[in-house]
Amino acid sequence: MSSDHRSAARILIVEDDVSIATGLTINLRYEGLQVEVAADGERGLRRALEWAPDLVILDLMLPGLNGYEVCRAIRERHQDVAIMILSAKSGEKDKVLGLELGADDYVTKPFGINELVARIHAVLRRAAPRTRRRAIQFGAVEVDLEARSVRRSGRRLELTARELKLLEYFITRPGRVLSRSELLDAAWGTEYEGTERTVDNFVRRLRVKLEPDPEAPRHLQTVVGLGYVFEPGNKD
Repeated sequence: MSSDHRSAARILIVEDDVSIATGLTINLRYEGLQVEVAADGERGLRRALEWAPDLVILDLMLPGLNGYEVCRAIRERHQDVAIMILSAKSGEKDKVLGLELGADDYVTKPFGINELVARIHAVLRRAAPRTRRRAIQFGAVEVDLEARSVRRSGRRLELTARELKLLEYFITRPGRVLSRSELLDAAWGTEYEGTERTVDNFVRRLRVKLEPDPEAPRHLQTVVGLGYVFEPGNKD
């Protein structure tokens, strides 16, 4: 199992064939990769935008949105993520269309698992300079997502795993209004049965740790009736 960039890479598998999705998940987790699975196009697109994976492995023949539609939508909204199409469609036109829509690689079924894993690592290596998350600074705060560390005025802050996950979601989507339900799904998962008040409580905790004045936040701002927005440009 590798300890380089691949051990931290996030892989989203969008595949409705349970046996293929399960087999890929087992093999990729063995390689040290983080893996999530979506069984239809709508959920795949939503998770691609919410989870910010390093690579999306995308079937073409999906329930709901097909793979071409998902590929196009991801590429329009998220230029950094790598996309690998995995499909039984082996015609040249299908491959050309997939690549023209923004896929980085196209693999036909059936496939050998060893070759597929090797191609996944190759795509990740090519994409690494593009997808590597650097330190992000706003005001007196510096967040290093790779090191999972947060500092304010040079002093390391102690954030819980949930607080860090919520903060990561905010800072990777600057200027975008995020609803409480979206934040709840992103940081707690779609199966979480808590209320949106949970988000308010955690945003308040982040403000106390990060804002110069938690009662008049400059970075984690409330948008009345809609949710919250992260504004990195405001200076302390």
